Amino acid sequence: MVEGLLIGLQTVLSIKNFLMVVGGCLIGTFIGMLPGLGPMSIIAIMIPVAISIGDPSAALILLAGVYYGAIFGGSTSSILINAPGVASTVATSFDGYPLTRAGKAGKALTVAAIASFVGGTVGAILLLFFAPALASVALLFHSAEYFALMVVGLSAIAAFAGSGQVTKALLMTVMGLMLATVGEGAQFNLPRFTMGLMDLQSGIGFITLAMAMFAIPETLFLVLDPSRSDKSGEGSSKIKDLRITKEEAKQIAPVIARQSIQGFLIGVMPGAGATIASFLGYAVERNIAKPSDRDLFGKGSVKGLAAPESANNAACTGSFVPLLTLGIPGSGTTAILLGALIALNVSPGPRLMQDQPEIFWSVIISMYIGNVVLLILNLPLIPYIAKVLTVPRTFLIPFILFFTLMGAYIGQNNPTELLFLVGLGVLATILRLASFPLAPLLIGFILGPMLENNFSRASQLYDGVSFVWERPMTTVLLAIAVLLIVLPSLKSRFGKVKFFDV
Repeated sequence: MVEGLLIGLQTVLSIKNFLMVVGGCLIGTFIGMLPGLGPMSIIAIMIPVAISIGDPSAALILLAGVYYGAIFGGSTSSILINAPGVASTVATSFDGYPLTRAGKAGKALTVAAIASFVGGTVGAILLLFFAPALASVALLFHSAEYFALMVVGLSAIAAFAGSGQVTKALLMTVMGLMLATVGEGAQFNLPRFTMGLMDLQSGIGFITLAMAMFAIPETLFLVLDPSRSDKSGEGSSKIKDLRITKEEAKQIAPVIARQSIQGFLIGVMPGAGATIASFLGYAVERNIAKPSDRDLFGKGSVKGLAAPESANNAACTGSFVPLLTLGIPGSGTTAILLGALIALNVSPGPRLMQDQPEIFWSVIISMYIGNVVLLILNLPLIPYIAKVLTVPRTFLIPFILFFTLMGAYIGQNNPTELLFLVGLGVLATILRLASFPLAPLLIGFILGPMLENNFSRASQLYDGVSFVWERPMTTVLLAIAVLLIVLPSLKSRFGKVKFFDV
C-alpha cells in the first residue's frame, strides 16, 4: 500500500497531471453551477479529449476532476436561485434557498463548500484504506437488498413533510411513483402510460422534473410577487455574512462526519449514487434531530444544508470503489467513465491495483488534492458568486428560464421535453400554492424505477416474494423501513415519554 501511495503521488504531482486536476475541477465546477448541465453530459463530451491525451492516468484524473468538481459546484444554483445544478444537489435547495431568502446566501455557500470539502476528503481517505474490502461487501447486495434499500428510502418521506403534512407527503410520493412508471416497463419492455407519444417512450427526464418542481415555480413567483426578490437579501450591502459562528460549527460538525461516512457507503453500492445519498442523508439528519431543530429543516437549517452536501460528495468518491475494483459502474456517471476506461485500453477490476497501480493510486490521490483545489478555488469566489442576487429581477428571471430550458433540452436532446417542463412547472406551482411538499414527489420518481427493477429481478429469481424472509439482510432493511414509518407516529403519541425525546 505504501508503495502504491508513492507511485500515486509521483504520478499526480507531475506538472501535466496536476494541471489535469486543476483543469478538471474548474470545468466541473463551472458546469455544475449551470442548472441542468450535470457531469454526465460534460464527461460524455470530453471522452474524445481524454482519449486524445493518450495517457490513461492523466485522462482519468481529468474526467474524475470534472465529476467531483460538478458535484461540488452544483450546489451554487440550488442555493442562489432554487434551480439545482445537478440531480444530487436537489436536496441542497431545501434549506440552501431559504437561507438565501433570509439574506444569508454567503453563509449558505460557505457551509456548502466546507461540507463538500470534508465529505469528498473523508471519502478519498476511506477509498484509500478500504476500497478492496468494501468492494467485496458491495457484492453481498443483490436485487432483494436493493429493493429493500429503496423501500427504506421511500419510508423516509416524513423527513420532507412539515407538521401535519405527512398525508400530503404520502400523496406526492405516490404521484412521483406514478410518473416514474411512464415509459417502458422493467419486466416486459412495453410502453406504459405514454398516450401514444413516442417522446414518452423513454419516460420523463429527471432533470426536466427537478427543474419543473423548483426553478419554474420560483420564476413564476418572482413574476407574480415583485417584492419576492427584495426579500432574498438582494443588494451587495447585504451579502456580507460569510462566516460560520462557533455555535453553527458545533451544529454541523457531527452532521458532516456522519453523512460523509454514510454517503460514502451508499456510493459504494452499485446503482445507488450521489442523488440517493443526498436525499437519505437529509432524511436521516432530520429524523434524528431534536424537535426544536427538526422544525427548522426546510426553513433555512444549516444542518439541513450540510447533510446532503457532505453525503453527495462522499458518495461521488465512493462510487469509484466498484468502478476501479470490480469494473462495475456505481452510478450513471461512472458508467460513462467505465466506457472511457475501456476506450483507453484499461480493464478495471481486481487486477487493476496490481497490473496498473499508477492508474489506481493516482486517481485516489488526485481526489484528495482535487478537493483541496476546489476549496481554494471556491471559498474566495463566494462573495462574487453571491452577487448574482444583485442582478435586477427583470434580468434574473430570463436568466433562470434560459438555463432551465437549456438544461432540460440538453438532458434529453428532445424539444418536446420543453413542453413537459412547462406543463409540470405549472402543476408544481399550483401544488406549492396548495402547500404540498414537492420533495417527496422527486423521491418517489428517483426510487420508483430502481424499486420496480430490483423487485422484478428478485421475484423472478425466487419465483415469488419469499426473498423477503429468506434473505436476512433484506428482512433487516424492511424492518428498518417499518420503524421509520411507525416511529414518527409513536413520537407524536408518546411525546412526553423521555425515551422518544432522545
